[in-house]
Amino acid sequence: MKRAYEVTFIVRLDNADENLVNNTIDQVRGWIEAGELGQVTKIDRWGRKKLAYEVDKQREGYYVLMESQIEAKALIEIDRNLNLSPNILRYLVVRTED
Repeated sequence: MKRAYEVTFIVRLDNADENLVNNTIDQVRGWIEAGELGQVTKIDRWGRKKLAYEVDKQREGYYVLMESQIEAKALIEIDRNLNLSPNILRYLVVRTED
């Protein structure tokens, strides 16, 4: 059974152009929709923002929020991919109310 989740992540901006940001967003969307275990319902690009504190020598990042319907068994793989991606500084996956 798919449940509603919000996936928020910050894309690294050192030497990044718009293509890298778009590719990273497409990559995360692909992880969520892999094997038809999830579906992205909305992508909200918050844009370039200052970080509250320095993360991996970065002071700015590109914030993205994805509203999704995801099977619980797919969360482990999504979490692993987000953690290993070199283009993502931080991420948060939160279950929302249906």
